[in-house]
Amino acid sequence: MASVNLLTPRQAAEKLGMSYPALKHWILAGRIKTIKTPGGHHRIPQGELNKLLPPSQALAAGPRISGRNQLIGIVTQVKIEGLLAKVVLAIGDQRITSIITADAARELVLKKGDTAAALIKATEVMIVRP
Repeated sequence: MASVNLLTPRQAAEKLGMSYPALKHWILAGRIKTIKTPGGHHRIPQGELNKLLPPSQALAAGPRISGRNQLIGIVTQVKIEGLLAKVVLAIGDQRITSIITADAARELVLKKGDTAAALIKATEVMIVRP
């Protein structure tokens, strides 16, 4: 089974910028899904928390990044060949393809079905009307 990053309610409340009692209310009302420990304590999967965070904060479990043009999607393809890797993200009904180093793809442990973000940094962005 894949490892899931679990947060205590206090940790989750801090990340969401809300009070612990308010988060407990959400848990008891079923607004946020939790996993119960054998001792009956609630733990919140990072993925559940990401649903409640703005996209720019959803990946904050890792390093902070100054770029704001982040498009969050689902990995649909990872193809590693030689020194490079092709990664395709589905963002709504659109697809974004990125060519990154094979080492970077392995470090990120990217696989089909994962949530990931395309961080776009460009000096020029062109708009085209179909």
